[in-house]
Amino acid sequence: MILVTGGAGYIGSHTCQMLASMGHTPIVFDNFSNGHKYAVKYGPYIEGDLNDSASIVGGFRKYNFDAVIHFASFIEVGESVKDPEKYYINNIGGALNLLHAMLEADVKTIVFSSTCAVYGTPESIPIKETTPTHPLSPYGQSKLAIERILKDYGNAYDFNYILCRYFNACVDELRLDCCCEVG
Repeated sequence: MILVTGGAGYIGSHTCQMLASMGHTPIVFDNFSNGHKYAVKYGPYIEGDLNDSASIVGGFRKYNFDAVIHFASFIEVGESVKDPEKYYINNIGGALNLLHAMLEADVKTIVFSSTCAVYGTPESIPIKETTPTHPLSPYGQSKLAIERILKDYGNAYDFNYILCRYFNACVDELRLDCCCEVG
């Protein structure tokens, strides 16, 4: 079973469809603030919020997950500039609660939905995984902070992670233009 946080959103729901078509059971964890219950079609869901650590820990106690795909975050660059606290609490705090629940349940594989916003204005194009990061918004900063946290968890707790920095996401066989780093 694979936990898909934010699985009722655009990318998350299509990822659940792909997982189900491959024989996996996706379990959606979503607070439905941006996602939609009608988009959850390929497995059960847990209605909860990553900033409520009891709800995510409860999900891990109910199901035996093999891995996590983490899409749940706020994503509006402009809004993050106007209200950075909202983004830091939700994106970083929620990710930390998720990682705590994963450690408690001994689930050590995660795919993290990051963003090309971590690059800021790149020095050259095309952008590669090795391009220096210089986020220009609290949104980009929050995603880069989580990437760094995942690297630390990889070193300290033997976590396996993939960081996907999306440039363009479209549903055409779930084609995603992104840079990915594996740790």
